[in-house]
Amino acid sequence: MVKIRLKRVGKKKAPFYHVVVADSKSPRDGKIIEQVGTYDPMTDPATINLDIEKVEKWIKNGAKPTDTVKALIENKASK
Repeated sequence: MVKIRLKRVGKKKAPFYHVVVADSKSPRDGKIIEQVGTYDPMTDPATINLDIEKVEKWIKNGAKPTDTVKALIENKASK
């Protein structure tokens, strides 16, 4: 199964995430299929950069977003 989830790439105590499409069996920071955005929770307000077209394409093809990514998509879509 393919999931849209977060991949942590920040330093210790300074998280930064890539929003990626990956196989559900691969580790959190392991092999990915495609990067579709970024999320920086350290800024105020948090910075969310998503390629909505790619996200919608992957969801249409059967990828399931995690709860956190679903909230990020809804937050980005409402702006």
